[in-house]
Amino acid sequence: MLVHDYLRGAAQVLPHKVALIAGRERLTFGDLDAASDRLAMALQRSGIGRGDRVAVMLENGPDMVISLWGVLKAGAVFVPLHHATKEDKLAFVLADAEAAALIAPAALHQRAQSAVAQAPSVRTVLFSGATVPEGATGLTDAIATAQPNPVDPGLIDQDLCVIIYTSGSTGRPKGVMMTHANIGHNTWSISTYLGNVPDDVVLCVLPLSFDYGLFQVLTGARVGFTVVLERSFAFPAEAMARIAEHRVTGVPGVPTIFATMLQVLARETWDLSSVRYLTNTAAALPPAHIRRLRAILPGARIFSMFGLTECTRVSYLEPERLETKITSVGRPMPNTEAYVVDDRGKRLPAGEIGELVVRGSSVMRGYWRRPEATARALRDGELPGEKVLYTGDLFWMDADGDLYFVGRKDDVFKCRGEKVAPKEIENVLYELDAVAEAAIVGVPDDIDGMAVKAFVVLRDGGDVSEQALRRHCRGRLEPHLVPKHFEFCATLPKTDSGKITRTALRAAG
Repeated sequence: MLVHDYLRGAAQVLPHKVALIAGRERLTFGDLDAASDRLAMALQRSGIGRGDRVAVMLENGPDMVISLWGVLKAGAVFVPLHHATKEDKLAFVLADAEAAALIAPAALHQRAQSAVAQAPSVRTVLFSGATVPEGATGLTDAIATAQPNPVDPGLIDQDLCVIIYTSGSTGRPKGVMMTHANIGHNTWSISTYLGNVPDDVVLCVLPLSFDYGLFQVLTGARVGFTVVLERSFAFPAEAMARIAEHRVTGVPGVPTIFATMLQVLARETWDLSSVRYLTNTAAALPPAHIRRLRAILPGARIFSMFGLTECTRVSYLEPERLETKITSVGRPMPNTEAYVVDDRGKRLPAGEIGELVVRGSSVMRGYWRRPEATARALRDGELPGEKVLYTGDLFWMDADGDLYFVGRKDDVFKCRGEKVAPKEIENVLYELDAVAEAAIVGVPDDIDGMAVKAFVVLRDGGDVSEQALRRHCRGRLEPHLVPKHFEFCATLPKTDSGKITRTALRAAG
């Protein structure tokens, strides 16, 4: 089964059911199916076909969703980009992916046209928006004038479905290649352990350029549930209002979203009784946040998960085990195996820290046009001919088989000769009600080699001194883990997906 067959199937069985709510707009599965058929035909008419890459740089909204399905129905590969992608990165991705087409906001037409001029592979450009540049083709017009019968491109599930470019925090971004089979496995596995049903209504404030956000739409079509799509979480009170208004049952987020959500819910009240589950990935959810969320939303099940773009999702902790395993991200999702290895690739026993390795149908095909990077990430497994994913993340596993995130290998540093895992210190800082966000990095120090520095964002109305923070840490941590330096910030730098960027903090020192 191909990924766009999810939409076709939903449109046949539930043609009049609302699939997407975006502001005042409501589109049924039938609406999405018809519009994306026409876009697929328009793309094919312009020469786009099987295996061609189509970059889509749009904010969350109906046009982004229609573009997703239209690109796939044309037989092409969907390359999502954040709607605010800068010109140099856009030009790089277009050239690197050898994109045949670009769909971009009309408001950013100058940026798009400048980038396209640096990418000779691009032969089709469509602009989304009410006002299209003179001489350019509008997405709405392309859909309206095309026939609703695209040609079957003859794909199989081993063909590429999406290429998602990583944030590039360690250099030029890399394109993660996922096949239709990869996406199919992941949507099945995730919806299975979440228990998704057609009656679900899922709020998505995550960018669809981020795999976590994209999978809300993909899974919605597979299961037949409604997605309430917000442009962002920039106005959290409005997002809370949407939950109440549409009786949302599922809320996916990342730690920074839940930290903000907790601040808003401390000031105002909405009827959130419809929420039956919350999910978290991208970074570990601090135990203090889990406890506060459970207190505010006692009827919601909280799924603490771990994932990465290279395999979408790795593990989840059943909500019923939160009390006894609150710092764990659980066990591998259905049809996936994960284990911890040493520097030689040998499996480690329970309790020992090493690199997390993932095997299964969720694992990416590789990095687009990056054979060396692919070889570092995908290595020989224990079975002849098998490749497994070396994640670059440090974990340990307990005797029950539950996984515990320690940190990125690049984030761990030594202070006074002892290893420092930032997450351990951050979790202690989050125990204080006044702390909204915290990030730990190592900074050069003449005495300690690397000293521990804490960047802290306080909650609205929060009041805590550096001395109080240090005193709290001394009571909970070993001496070498207590931050030597504290810096209070209004915000912390983040990626488009909401992850705190330690690289930028280290550079700020």
